[in-house]
Amino acid sequence: MLTRTLIGRLRPRLAPSLAGLRGYSPRAPAGAATADLVIDEDSPRPGSTVGVGAAAAIAATVPTVLQPRVLIYDGVCHLCHRGVKWVFKADKHAKIRFCCVQSRAAEPYLRLVGMDREDVLRRVLFIEGPEAYYEGSTAALKVASYLPLPYSALSSMLIIPVPLRDAIYDYIAKNRYDWFGKDDECIVTKDQELLERFIDREEIIGGGPSNSSY
Repeated sequence: MLTRTLIGRLRPRLAPSLAGLRGYSPRAPAGAATADLVIDEDSPRPGSTVGVGAAAAIAATVPTVLQPRVLIYDGVCHLCHRGVKWVFKADKHAKIRFCCVQSRAAEPYLRLVGMDREDVLRRVLFIEGPEAYYEGSTAALKVASYLPLPYSALSSMLIIPVPLRDAIYDYIAKNRYDWFGKDDECIVTKDQELLERFIDREEIIGGGPSNSSY
């Protein structure tokens, strides 16, 4: 189980890698692929300027356990949904889990990597571990690397320079609604056999207040 202190450590460690190389962050330490990702809700270190009230407020927004290998995507996009269905069927060992970016369940993962929903609406996000996350074409190919052969062979395309891969990815992403269409709500509600692998499953099925995010 990987333990990380969010207060005072998370932003300095994650933000530079995201700003310097969008779409890539180093692979998480050994064990990240099989263990839950735990964020340690430590109190501030001695000498910290964070007050007790502020620390409590921050801790209240931090989840206890996050899951590894989560693909966060635009839940209303028809093209994205087709991709998720393809991964679902190819992933015989159920290594990859999914989450619609419009759901509340996505929020702690976005906070973990310092991104917002608009970022994911531009480029899909794959969180492999607390210090390993990817977006855009790299995210898609990293997901493929967890699939059985022959699908995992697609990850060999990672050798193609990121700017070239992402240029093609961004062009398709920019036009995806016009070319493939979109829904008013998360499309997975119409493909409920997929829900077993969604971390926001209860939120989607429950029809609670969070559905207003779609």
